[in-house]
Amino acid sequence: MRKLQFATLMIFFSVIGPGIITAFVDNDAGGITTYSIAGANFGYSMLWTLIPITFLLVMVQEMVARMGVVTRKGLSDLIRENFGVRLTFFVMIALLIANLATTVAEFAGIAAASGIFGISKYIIIPIMVVIIITVTIRFNYKTIEKVFLVLSFFYIAYIISGIMAKPDWGEVARNTLVPSFRLNPYYLLILIGVIGTTITPWMQFYLQSSIVEKGVKVEEYKYSKWDVIIGCILTDVMSFFIIVAVAATLFTAGIQINNASDAAVALKPLAGNYAAILFAFGLFNAALFGAFILPLATSFSFCEGFGWESGLNKRFSEAPEFYTLFIAIIVISASIILIPGAPLITLMITSQIVNGILLPFILICMLMLINNRKVMGDYVNSGFYNIVAWSASAILICLTLLMIVTTFFPNLIRI
Repeated sequence: MRKLQFATLMIFFSVIGPGIITAFVDNDAGGITTYSIAGANFGYSMLWTLIPITFLLVMVQEMVARMGVVTRKGLSDLIRENFGVRLTFFVMIALLIANLATTVAEFAGIAAASGIFGISKYIIIPIMVVIIITVTIRFNYKTIEKVFLVLSFFYIAYIISGIMAKPDWGEVARNTLVPSFRLNPYYLLILIGVIGTTITPWMQFYLQSSIVEKGVKVEEYKYSKWDVIIGCILTDVMSFFIIVAVAATLFTAGIQINNASDAAVALKPLAGNYAAILFAFGLFNAALFGAFILPLATSFSFCEGFGWESGLNKRFSEAPEFYTLFIAIIVISASIILIPGAPLITLMITSQIVNGILLPFILICMLMLINNRKVMGDYVNSGFYNIVAWSASAILICLTLLMIVTTFFPNLIRI
């Protein structure tokens, strides 16, 4: 019995990685900014949303993981094979634009967090570019995955900073378990943002590609499923503590912020120097993590979509398009950050809009693929799962469309 349990544990540890990494990167610089603004403006009142958010995230990520394990193909591959080259082309171009803008935001997060520690962006950004490119080109997937798992561990900084903020845990529990809602335009906009940052198109492409790259077998899928579930739960635990840390300090003090670096600076006189340092370190780690993953996700998706060789287990000479695109996204994104007066806010809004437009197409394609027996065999969704999945997808589509409308026409929300 003990040998069986040990063998099961070893299989689990050999399979985990893609689900946890993908979920954690969801809390990138943009996500942390959104949660920080939510906590600073509305206190603990949005904590309850993290429960349905986690449920939605688990459901969508599980379907993607299942498709990767069963088909041994990336999502771009399946879209091209089943929906044609024309749709694939437009999806890939939209994904490229959105991911490029989001990668710029990640480097902006690195620059902002480093500035808190007194390091110039003109020093730290080139260093990070060299590190990211070198690590990616020199090492195989197994080694790079270990690097990503280490970076995932450092999200614990937000748990510590949340505890150090000394929140009212009774209020925290009440707002987590009891839903509340405000008929307020700005509240609705931030609420959409909190939910909308949870599930983005790049996550689905990266998770499926990394599962294929890892070589997870069908008989190992149950462990991969737990990898997804654990990752989704843990990432929203981190989101929970980000909101708690900011709500317990900035909201209580009536301090408004525009981004996560503002939150880190404002925490210092309210929660102490160590809490501020941990928050800033968490932002740096999250932004660096995102700067690794977003270009990789784009390269995987683009190359799979156009039938080019891809993968971290291949040398540059074996997959030149994959590595060239990866390096180009890194260099272009970093260069934009180094331009004085670069329109960072415009770029971040652009990425949100493009992601919002793209997400409904991706969700519908996913649901059609996972219910296609020619693609999935006996691993199609059950009837009940489909009802829940289509309902969840419909909610996400409505929220992302509402996010787009409120971004373009903020005056339409009049209560």
